[in-house]
Amino acid sequence: MARINASHLQPGCHVPVGLALQVQVRPQAPQLGDTISVVVTGLKTDGAPTVMMAGKTYPSFPLGSNRFRALLPTTPLDRPGTRQLQIKNGPEAQLVSIQVRDRNFPTQSIWLPPGKDGIEGTDYEFERVAVLKALVTPEKYWNGPFRRPSDGSVSTVYGVRRYYNDEFAEDYYHRGVDYAAATGSPVYAPAAGRVALVGLESQGFELHGNAIGIDHGQGVVSIFIHLSRIDVQEGDRVEAGQVIGGIGSTGASTGPHLHWGLYVQGQAVDPVPWRYEGIE
Repeated sequence: MARINASHLQPGCHVPVGLALQVQVRPQAPQLGDTISVVVTGLKTDGAPTVMMAGKTYPSFPLGSNRFRALLPTTPLDRPGTRQLQIKNGPEAQLVSIQVRDRNFPTQSIWLPPGKDGIEGTDYEFERVAVLKALVTPEKYWNGPFRRPSDGSVSTVYGVRRYYNDEFAEDYYHRGVDYAAATGSPVYAPAAGRVALVGLESQGFELHGNAIGIDHGQGVVSIFIHLSRIDVQEGDRVEAGQVIGGIGSTGASTGPHLHWGLYVQGQAVDPVPWRYEGIE
């Protein structure tokens, strides 16, 4: 197998044409929390290629013109350093070496008020949310960069480590972006998709509060929690910018805000690159 160091490639460049499989990796120098896009061309056999990283196989989906793309998540709990990507298509295979950069994530202290400091969540809500995060719908619903889901100001960025009531939360990181705004302020769908989850505090969503999950397709899903109201139903198709609910403080929340989590293949990634660079 040929060993290609993707850090030597310019953004958008392909592995040399002389090799059977051509691999394009973006971003060129990913950091923890980034979604890594792997586009494979030059396939000699029918069927999607397999893309492996750290012993896990990730699904790839057709982009047209004999091109396939896999999305690989990274998180603050991963180790920085070299990753070996193994791409296979029938008898053809390539090894691609990439460097995942370290990233500094801030630490924050949260004090939950009496009555909310002991909320641990219910099996019911965790099971429903786990089903949402595991979705890998073949169809791609989104188109272009994601939009802001709230007009409020960002109150907590992605990846923050936390102390809750003076106790450090092990293996925790803030799995999304928080927006502070008044109760009832609109929450917008950041991209097109299908409503795959509606969870109500009154029906067991004690931790998340009123929640909406949107399936954007191909293993990409959004979840919105702590809502004051929900304006959609499960099964609804939504478009980017459509109002889906209102900001609130239901569940384990210290005040009115929107938490938007973006998951790729079951892992919470930084939504910010999806908003600014977009992934097609």
